[in-house]
Amino acid sequence: MDSEDNSSFGYDAFRRTCPSHTVLETLANKWVYLVVCALRRGRLRNGELARKLEGVTPKMLTQTLRILERDGIVRREIFPVIPPRVEYELTELGQNLAGLLNQIRSWSEQHVPDIKDARARASMESQEDSVARG
Repeated sequence: MDSEDNSSFGYDAFRRTCPSHTVLETLANKWVYLVVCALRRGRLRNGELARKLEGVTPKMLTQTLRILERDGIVRREIFPVIPPRVEYELTELGQNLAGLLNQIRSWSEQHVPDIKDARARASMESQEDSVARG
């Protein structure tokens, strides 16, 4: 194994039983990723998040925020007013994560044309293979 594969933190995500798998599973969720990126610039209310994240259902947004709060990435603050006002913001851990995810978001936006071209070529090759096989 090369030195990049050996974690200095005592965990190795390449091992089947590594607890870091649960973290990776959480981070692989599209809505987790988008909520963290949306909160990078500061506090938002649930409705503001819902408007920013087109296509997220209320149930999915609630589940995602609960997971992020449980994992110490998001902090929820409830204001004692009627009706109750709830705001979400990233913790220090969440801000650290947001920096990494923002780089991935920028990369993905920059390379959309490359990925679309590759997918189109793969689709055409697949169709040509199907025709050739008859």
